[in-house]
Amino acid sequence: MWEEIKYWLFALQDLRFDIWLIFAFIAGVLVDRFIRSRGAEKLRRKLDKGDKAFFQGIQYILSNEPDQAIEQFTKSVQINSDTIETYVALGNLYRSKGDIERAIRIRQGIILRPNLDKRLRLRALFDLGLDYRKGGFLNRALSAFQEVLESDPNNIDALEQIERIYEDVHDWEKAFKTRQTISKLTSGEHRHILAHYQTELGKIQEKNGDILRAEKSYKKALSIFDRCVDAYLHLGDLYFSQQEHKKALSRWRRVVDVAPQFTFLAYQRLERAYSRMKNLKGVEDFLLESARRNSDGFTRLALAKHLYNKGEIDSALDQLNQAVTLVPSFLDARKLMGEILLKEGRNEEALRAYRDFLLKLDFPYLEFQCSNCGYKPDKLVWKCPQCLKWDSINIIEPSASDLSNGDEPS
Repeated sequence: MWEEIKYWLFALQDLRFDIWLIFAFIAGVLVDRFIRSRGAEKLRRKLDKGDKAFFQGIQYILSNEPDQAIEQFTKSVQINSDTIETYVALGNLYRSKGDIERAIRIRQGIILRPNLDKRLRLRALFDLGLDYRKGGFLNRALSAFQEVLESDPNNIDALEQIERIYEDVHDWEKAFKTRQTISKLTSGEHRHILAHYQTELGKIQEKNGDILRAEKSYKKALSIFDRCVDAYLHLGDLYFSQQEHKKALSRWRRVVDVAPQFTFLAYQRLERAYSRMKNLKGVEDFLLESARRNSDGFTRLALAKHLYNKGEIDSALDQLNQAVTLVPSFLDARKLMGEILLKEGRNEEALRAYRDFLLKLDFPYLEFQCSNCGYKPDKLVWKCPQCLKWDSINIIEPSASDLSNGDEPS
């Protein structure tokens, strides 16, 4: 029973640190109860000082005083070197402070203990892997997690840590295989992650000049998850680089269907098409269809650029006016509007346009935020750098109050 409780406590230590501390406190109570149940009166007297140091260490942690907590836990283990929970707490404290070397020594000391319960040893081995990973010793971390899997092949925590290491070293094939294993052991959506791994693999293959394998990887990504925006974009890029413009446009057009909020990424690619495609009819049809289906500023800007290149000045300006109405802080749209007006000699209109823009400078232009943890990256990424979730970054839409407040200078 006691060994099960200890294992349960170990399993919780990789949750948020403050939550673990609550259970560490409970562990201290259980230690005392364990001693009393054995009737070891003499031993209990010997450990009184150690218990006090342990509980004092907990109080220091709750007061956010890690250095003092380390001091008290160190006193506790000097009096009672048999309490593994105290060593675990010390190891976690050293890791949180960045003293990876000491944390590693503590984990190694736990692992080398004779007659250590198998589950506790695996947990200590997993903790050692976390220490190695935080210290940047990725090969050692990988070995530690793989050793855990040798004894416990279904250990999801170890599999996820291995997957992250493969991500860190850009070994997308092994990350893909690891996620396949995880998907067989857990419920939930895994297809979008698998698709991203195939897309990343395709990017490396394309960079290395292996076009056929890259195309195969992008297509495999889309066969796994047909809403993978990044796969559509890069498959289109690949076709465009091979002068297969119609294929490129068809893949970029799919972004409009599966994720309208990210169509601006496809429009950025069309910039290249203006100068390299002889027949722009496909581009125009694409933009007109997108404008019909999506009333957003990026679509209007892309259509305005196309119309301007065709010489349809007034139509282009009309699209730009619609764009800045939808997104008052749309810098690219306002910049193009000013350039067109000045080039056409319509200086008074240009002045009014720039004056209006100055009143909107305090608007957010294009911001992104993770729907899972709230992190705001500077640019669009498919995986949140903070919580490591795939496809959790979304565009922040300006609120109605933001738009109304922009009508008056602050």
